[in-house]
Amino acid sequence: MNYKILLIFLLSIFLIGCEQVAKKPDKIETKIEKKYSNSGFALIFDENIKKIKKLDDRSLMIHHKSLKRKSAVKITNPKNGKSLIAEVKSNNQKFSDFYNSVISRRIAEDLDLDFNEPLLEIVLISRNSTFIAKKSKTFDEEKNVAEKAPIDGIQINDLSKTKKKEKKTIKEKFSYSIKIADFYYKSTAKMMISRIKDETSIKNSKIKKLSQTKFRVLIGPFNDIKSLKESFEKLKSLNFENLEVLKNV
Repeated sequence: MNYKILLIFLLSIFLIGCEQVAKKPDKIETKIEKKYSNSGFALIFDENIKKIKKLDDRSLMIHHKSLKRKSAVKITNPKNGKSLIAEVKSNNQKFSDFYNSVISRRIAEDLDLDFNEPLLEIVLISRNSTFIAKKSKTFDEEKNVAEKAPIDGIQINDLSKTKKKEKKTIKEKFSYSIKIADFYYKSTAKMMISRIKDETSIKNSKIKKLSQTKFRVLIGPFNDIKSLKESFEKLKSLNFENLEVLKNV
């Protein structure tokens, strides 16, 4: 009789323990935040663009398709390393999937973007992050001034108050690739290339080995923006989550 009671007691403890272990993954998952980042071409807003909500030339606002309204983002020009903080104004505007965002003229000029090749990197930043805590006051002040000042009257990204020096720009050759994804196994990367060949007319795919456990699937290179955009839009039909445009170096 005592053995039966002991057995029931031990079995009860075991079942309670299993239930607690089963609940732990749910608690862990709720704390995980997926950090958005993307490299691609931006669409610089002007009055000739129709059916897109207006962005004031002097604003630090962008339109984005997947980020929430009022999200804070760090925007960087990878060619010169200049960056600034902007805010998502809307996420329900209709524009080509080829562009990772619609940006104001001020953002383009402050980052010294090439208007013919406006490549930029966007990273979502949490409002309570250390970066935002240090820069938010400056951002709010700059945004207020930017809305009142003429376009050439202020440099938003010049937080160190250094004088802007004139630099001679050398025209670089247009050469870009589309990044599909990075894979742990080369065999998985090969399967992805097979899928692209089977389901699209795209043939210029390749695998770039970054390390022993990182294999990148790329499409390209492309030497003109028209062919790059056409291939990008074909790939979007395969419902890839986060295609990126990368400058070939």
